[in-house]
Amino acid sequence: MRVVGFAGYSGAGKTTLIERLIPLLKARGEVVSVVKHAHHGFDIDTPGKDSWRHREAGAQEVVIASDRRLALLREYATEQAPTARGLIAELRQPSDWVLVEGFKHEDLPRLELRRAGEQRPARYPEDPHVRAVLTDAPAALQPAPPCPVLDLNDVPALARWLADNAGLFALRPDDAP
Repeated sequence: MRVVGFAGYSGAGKTTLIERLIPLLKARGEVVSVVKHAHHGFDIDTPGKDSWRHREAGAQEVVIASDRRLALLREYATEQAPTARGLIAELRQPSDWVLVEGFKHEDLPRLELRRAGEQRPARYPEDPHVRAVLTDAPAALQPAPPCPVLDLNDVPALARWLADNAGLFALRPDDAP
């Protein structure tokens, strides 16, 4: 299994990039899963629907499935911060790639997205887990990154780069969550 995180400020395009990357990896015969950090209070089920009603009634876990899909909803009695490794451990089907959105403070290999005009500080100068910087303004990167700089808008090139550098993202058995 290979794990790659996508880090960047809100609005950098992480979700869109991942959405465009998934079919390209799948076209290479790869199985892809996604782990995403969400803010508290998010919902995937709709008020009034069965899964929502069961969760609202107090069920700790609700599994809803059809012949094409399965979803697990779990309520915590007290707040607990999810970890990317913990969520990767929840995946039940083997994957070639796990794309992780968010979790920028965890020790996983990641790509940093930097948009033109971004004034907030970059992570790559101090983050040893950044394997490449994806940007639409390479000349604006200060200081120059110590890792490859890729075109944020060239997703096919990113898919090729990931395939060519898959070893940088291998999750070894001793790394397992």
